[in-house]
Amino acid sequence: MFINAIEKVIQFTRPIHTISRTYNSTVIQAGASSLFFVNSDGWALTCGHVAKQIVISGQVLKRKLDFEKDLEATHSRKSNKKWKKELEKKFKLSGSETYEIYNNFMNCIEGKLGADIKVHKEIDVALIHFKEYSKLLCDSFPIFAKDSSAIKPGRFVCRLGYPFAEFTNYEYDKNSDKIKWTKTGRFDTPYFPIEGMVTRGLLGKDKKIIGFELSTPGLRGQSGGPAFDVDGRILGIQAATGHLDMNFDIEQDVLRGGKKKQVKDYAFLHVGKCIHIEVIKEFMNENGVVFQEG
Repeated sequence: MFINAIEKVIQFTRPIHTISRTYNSTVIQAGASSLFFVNSDGWALTCGHVAKQIVISGQVLKRKLDFEKDLEATHSRKSNKKWKKELEKKFKLSGSETYEIYNNFMNCIEGKLGADIKVHKEIDVALIHFKEYSKLLCDSFPIFAKDSSAIKPGRFVCRLGYPFAEFTNYEYDKNSDKIKWTKTGRFDTPYFPIEGMVTRGLLGKDKKIIGFELSTPGLRGQSGGPAFDVDGRILGIQAATGHLDMNFDIEQDVLRGGKKKQVKDYAFLHVGKCIHIEVIKEFMNENGVVFQEG
């Protein structure tokens, strides 16, 4: 049903690979999110929360560098645990705080990475404008649905993104106490499509429709990826997953391997939440971003 559409959409959809670790930990957490290009001027769309993570990564790195600088400046007290704790308190560092985070925009550009990020003030959508690059690694761009009236309950929609972080090209460097990208390991992460039926509209503060709900969940890593119809026209952006209480709580004794075992199951229906095409087009128009309609 969506074979041809997926082949179109994958041409302009890209993954963002992320690695991070918490303070005093050497365990690297790998994750992925999605964006898709809008035009040949280097504009791309993603979710607001994805864009904010990109901004925060710079702040996190600055905190790490400032902390290490203060620690090194007091070399004579470096072994003093009390002093180190004072610095940890100053920089709000604990075992649960992110200490390092790095993002890699896969197959987006060649050359220098420079970007302006514009995040919508109220809705979970953002624009990324890649700049200063030598080559844009995208030459096919989306067509946004001109008529959104067909986004109604019963309409089937597909979403595309990168929910499973299977890349392995990273490591912890003990000598420098840093996590980093490497030239070995797996560099790519597979794209993954998932379909769903439109169930309900999602309303904003002024009761204006800002999104739509789908009968299947959006997967972690698909955030920022496009939602589209069977012709590959963009209808929205996958942004979040809702969890609806089905009130089917079960606590029941069953037989497993000849032994009695109590099973507990608290059922929820996981649904996808997408940003509506009209909100997206309005946001692009406000920022002077050129896009195709059809």
